Amino acid sequence: MAALPSYWITHPSCRLHRMEDEHPECPERLAAIEDRLLATGLDLFLHRAEAPSASAEALLRVHGAEHVEAVLGTHPAVGLVHIDPDTSMNAHTAEAALHAAGAGVLAVELLLSQRAGFVFCNVRPPGHHAERDRAMGFCFFNNIAVAAAEALARGIPRVAVLDFDVHYGNGTADIFRKEPRVLLCSTYQHPLYPYWAGDPDAPGLIDMPLAEGAGSEAYRDAVQNHWLPALEEFDPQMIFVSAGFDAHARDPMAGLCLSDEDFYWTGTQIRDFAARRCKNRVVAMLEGGYNPHALARCVEAFVRPFIGA
Repeated sequence: MAALPSYWITHPSCRLHRMEDEHPECPERLAAIEDRLLATGLDLFLHRAEAPSASAEALLRVHGAEHVEAVLGTHPAVGLVHIDPDTSMNAHTAEAALHAAGAGVLAVELLLSQRAGFVFCNVRPPGHHAERDRAMGFCFFNNIAVAAAEALARGIPRVAVLDFDVHYGNGTADIFRKEPRVLLCSTYQHPLYPYWAGDPDAPGLIDMPLAEGAGSEAYRDAVQNHWLPALEEFDPQMIFVSAGFDAHARDPMAGLCLSDEDFYWTGTQIRDFAARRCKNRVVAMLEGGYNPHALARCVEAFVRPFIGA
């Protein structure tokens, strides 16, 4: 049987959301990734789709009604509305957040209808810091949680979320820590924002903190000796990836020392597990990564194993 196509989902509104001048979470991140796809020819291996708006039903599976209404109701005519010192909304933020969350819903539909095997959502604002009732850390809706909850609602019995962003996905943990159908595996620098302290009463959280300066050996050990055994035991039917690339050595936001090759290796590990256990079904959602050149290279490296390029 021929391999299913790989899809690339984005939306023009994701480039219109902008926070303060010089803010690291900027539209240029998406532009750098798109330029890299074109320069390397990877775009020829990807089917493209435009992200729809997430429905209220999809958002309310993982967020409270007051939170959803607050985000969607904020449309400053000029300037910014600040959520916290690092997170603000302009006139286009609510629309961008809706489409970023909707990308994951479409990705699940593509996988379940067997129109795709692998989907990368090149969207912003990112999502994994957004808690059930709180926007924070550049995030408004938890895009990966919306996608995972969509899969559960459509009858997938168990899903795994893999998060290798350098900052812990506290929002995803907040939403799913009591959900037995979700396994959340994380590597992250500690101590570092959001200063996650762990939850010993949540066995579905596989937390692997890494010290500042840690590189390939410590990271790969965490994946091979902790993530993969947990995945084998949990037996998910679909994989969701919070694909943050700010653990790269050249990223300005943290102090881990991963390389482009580490993200290629990560892609191969996820691809191989999904081929054996998940019918190749993988959704990856862009999270962090704030050196545009390194980010673009890392996305390329991560995507290559899934598309055979």
